[in-house]
Amino acid sequence: MTTVRVAIVDVGANTLRLLVATRDRDGRVDALSEDKRQLGLGEEIERNGGRIRAEKLEQAAEVARLHVRRARKLNADAIEILVTSPGRQAVNGDELVHALSAATGAPVTVLSAEAEGELGWLGAVTAADNLPESIGVCDVGGGSVQLVVGTLSAGPAWACSVDIGSLRLTRRTLQSDPPTARELAAATDEVARAFDGVAPPLPQIALATGGTARALRRIAGGRELSQPELHDVVGQLGTRSSKQISKEFGVDRARARTLTAGTIVLSELQRRLGMPLRVARGGIREGAAFELLAGRLSATG
Repeated sequence: MTTVRVAIVDVGANTLRLLVATRDRDGRVDALSEDKRQLGLGEEIERNGGRIRAEKLEQAAEVARLHVRRARKLNADAIEILVTSPGRQAVNGDELVHALSAATGAPVTVLSAEAEGELGWLGAVTAADNLPESIGVCDVGGGSVQLVVGTLSAGPAWACSVDIGSLRLTRRTLQSDPPTARELAAATDEVARAFDGVAPPLPQIALATGGTARALRRIAGGRELSQPELHDVVGQLGTRSSKQISKEFGVDRARARTLTAGTIVLSELQRRLGMPLRVARGGIREGAAFELLAGRLSATG
């Protein structure tokens, strides 16, 4: 029996990530190779009035080309390039799509906020064990936040997307490094305003996916993030520079710069869900790979 391999290139606000995967015996996504390159498209958009400059477009295209070349060397049968918030938020998002497509020859899709949330939900759920029927999944990205609640039997049923990701919040409120007490208060207030009126149906369990959640798992020392733990971590991070955070907690420097903001957002999500957040193993890339392996996404490479 031939083993099918698929590749997902995830073009996000902070990084361009590659996942090459197949299915294991249980039908789950089995990662064969992963890679990430820091690029900062979200910061580029924030700094330049919503545009991605030609130089940055070329950099994104080159990183995508390298990812796709690696996927082909690993004999990926299908390759899909997925663009998240940069494709939605940049006024010249079409130029980004063209640059990625021209450099790689692979299909490029700009995900809607709804599709991004659903793939993140699927990736988190299919990688987890012993889940109850009702599951909430939150993903704090650099440019936006996705919150999805669904069931094992019917899939995603409720979704919300807010353009208040960790990078955006850092750029707008936490400009000092380390941030001042006034900046921390402003960030907390902005997040509360952004989620004003958001009232998700309460699930039986809540999963957190994405880079912020993975970093916090290392810092907090456990798979579950409760309100007291998140409050404590905000206190720890808020008094340290990104250089100190990187050195003390083993977080890469770019992630360290936005981690305080991401933690503030996760804390608000936890408060609205009313339960600890369990850090998930899978996310958007695993969800997309699952769909591609199941034949529900059509890609070539």
